[in-house]
Amino acid sequence: MQIEFSGRSVLVTGSTSGIGFAAAKEFAAAGARVVVNGRSQASVDAAIARLKEAGSPVEGFAGDLGTASACARLLDEQPAFDIVVNNIGIYGPQDFFETTDETWEKYFQANVMSGVRAARAYVPGMVERGWGRVVFVSSESALNIPADMIHYGFTKTAQLSISRGLAKRLAGTGVTVNAVLPGPTLSEGVIEMLKADAERTGGSIEAVATDFIAAHRSSSILRRPSTVEEVAHMILYVSSSQASATTGAALRVDGGIVDTIA
Repeated sequence: MQIEFSGRSVLVTGSTSGIGFAAAKEFAAAGARVVVNGRSQASVDAAIARLKEAGSPVEGFAGDLGTASACARLLDEQPAFDIVVNNIGIYGPQDFFETTDETWEKYFQANVMSGVRAARAYVPGMVERGWGRVVFVSSESALNIPADMIHYGFTKTAQLSISRGLAKRLAGTGVTVNAVLPGPTLSEGVIEMLKADAERTGGSIEAVATDFIAAHRSSSILRRPSTVEEVAHMILYVSSSQASATTGAALRVDGGIVDTIA
C-alpha cells in the first residue's frame, strides 16, 4: 500500500516538535503541501528549517491556536485545507483540589476549542469539494483518566465526543473525522520531563521511560514508550484515501495500555 498526498494541503497544529512535527515531516515526504504551526515565529522558523534540511517544502503559521484571534488570522492567511490534524495540546500534573478555574479554562481552550474552531473553519470547504480528513490527536488518558491530571484527561475525553459527533454530522459527505489516541510517547516534552530521573539514576531516557510505564502504566502490552514516528504513521494512514471507510473511530496507539477488546 502506497500512501501519498500529492495535491493535498495539510494543516498540523502544534507541529514544531514532537508528534506534530513527526506527522508534518511524514506528510511532506508523501507529497503534501504542509503548514506547520507553533506559538512563536522562532519555533516555526526552526521547524521549517529542519524540514527543509530533509528536503520537504513547507509553510508556517505562528500563533497560539488556543485563542480565537489566532484561529481567525490563520483562516485569513490559509483559507482552505484538505486535511486538518488537531494536534495542539498542553499537559502537566496538578492535584484536582489545587487546579484553578483559570487552569481549567486554559486547558479547555488549548486542547478542545482549538480543534473546534479549526474544524468549523475548514470542514465546510471540504464538504463542498467532497473530500476531507479531520484528525483529533487525543490520548489514552481520554479513557484512562490520570488522577494527577484530571483537567487534562477531561479535555482528551471531550475530543473523542467532538470527533465522534462531527463524524456523524458529516455522514455521506466524503469527509471523515477520527481521533488518534497515543499512549506514553518519547516526544521532546516527555524527554525533558524525564531528564532529571535519567541524570539521577544514570540510566538512559529510554530506560527511565520504560521504568515509568512499568510503574504507572502496568497494563502496557508494548512495555515501552511509542516513538513520535509510530504515532505519526497512524495519523497519516487515517488521513489517507486508503482509510476512506474509517470514520468516527478512536484509534489507539497506546501499546495496549487501555485494557479492552473494543
